[in-house]
Amino acid sequence: MLIVKWFVIVVVVLVVVAVAVGQLGFLQGTAPADLGVRDGKLKPPSMTENSVTSQAALYPDHPQRKYAEIAPLPVKGEGPATIAQIKAIVEGMDGAKVVKSEPGYVYAQFTTQLMKYVDDVEFWFDPAANAIQVRSASRVGRGDMGVNRKRIEAVRAALDPPK
Repeated sequence: MLIVKWFVIVVVVLVVVAVAVGQLGFLQGTAPADLGVRDGKLKPPSMTENSVTSQAALYPDHPQRKYAEIAPLPVKGEGPATIAQIKAIVEGMDGAKVVKSEPGYVYAQFTTQLMKYVDDVEFWFDPAANAIQVRSASRVGRGDMGVNRKRIEAVRAALDPPK
């Protein structure tokens, strides 16, 4: 019984320490310096299963290409107007902060409430494809438990609500 009691105490202490570390900002990671559009492309997928991008097919030999694949968002009317609509959607989402906003591009950061993990999310109007290219990636960790995909799909659903 004494072993179980100590085991529970150790687990509780570890959880409290982990939450404290997150709340102090030690799990935020650093903002990538290479975000944005370069040569008609957003940044490639992460090397681990913690990102999604609508441009995964541009990197056929990438080890996470299959995991990262997600469809681009549709353009509703004009590209810059769709980007403005996406910006408004993102601003209404929990933990979101728009960092950069231009007529054809939005970069936002999403921070989780408890552990303060930060994900970087980009939306870019691609005039050649007449689509909104997306990329959402966690800064730290080897997996994202599907959070990045769910986030992009939530934006997609808000952009095209059921009739």
